[in-house]
This record gives sequence, structure tokens and C-alpha cells, in this order.
Amino acid sequence: MIKLERTDAQNPEFRSLVEQLDQELAVTDGEDHAFYDQFNKVDEIKEVVVAYEEEIPQGCGAIKPFDAKTMEVKRMYVPQDLRGKGIAIKILNELEDWARELGYERCVLETGTRQKSAIALYQKSGYQRIPNYGQYEEMENSLCFEKML
Repeated sequence: MIKLERTDAQNPEFRSLVEQLDQELAVTDGEDHAFYDQFNKVDEIKEVVVAYEEEIPQGCGAIKPFDAKTMEVKRMYVPQDLRGKGIAIKILNELEDWARELGYERCVLETGTRQKSAIALYQKSGYQRIPNYGQYEEMENSLCFEKML
């Protein structure tokens, strides 16, 4: 049974999962990785969810303020060997619930065109494609999404 824990970016299991995510993205993103990596630092993230099964971390995700009414979903990750079990959708739902509780009305996110499973997750979860925002505006390999809460 999956247990979700709300924590922050200092959580050691979160940090370990993010290291795995970054290693995977370094391969997937190729030459674009250095650009994306600069926008994925976790030190200032205060809202983190880590999924556990029998005390073993199974995945993570985070939200951070984007503007007064919007949270940005960041650092969503489930190791490849654990995918397909519904863990990511549970994490995403918990992050959205937390954003609502904090008074936010919308979530936005960016993912890469090469992250097919992430794109499918977000579309299945009701996220709609929007024009690329901020630092991602000129990035051909970025896709941006939003969901009204």
C-alpha cells in the first residue's frame, strides 16, 4: 500500500530520488540538460510529496509558487522499474490537493517532448497544453501544461 508523506526539500529520500531523476534526464535531455537543470534546483522548494511502500521511497513530486494564484509542479519522478503502478498519479493528486489547501487556483508545469510517460500522465490527469512560459518560451523540446484546480 502506498503511503504519501508531505515534507520539504530537505527530506533525504526526496533528495535521493531527485538525484536519480537528474541522472535519467541527463541522458534523455542530451545537450539541453544543462539549460533545464538550472531551473530545477530544490533548495527553495517547501512543498514536497514522497510516496512510500513499506517505508521504501517509490517516487516524489513538488510544487512551488509560480504566481499569486498558481503553483508550478516540479521534480515529479518514479523510478522506471516502479512505473505503471499508479504511484505518479497519487503523488500528483496529493500535490494538487495541497495547492488547493494553500489557496491556489491553478497548476502549471513543463516537461520535455521526450518524456512520453510524463506527457501521458499529465494529459490523463486533466492538464491542457498551453504556450511555453518563461524560460521555456524558446525551447523546442519543452511542452507546458496547466490545470485549473
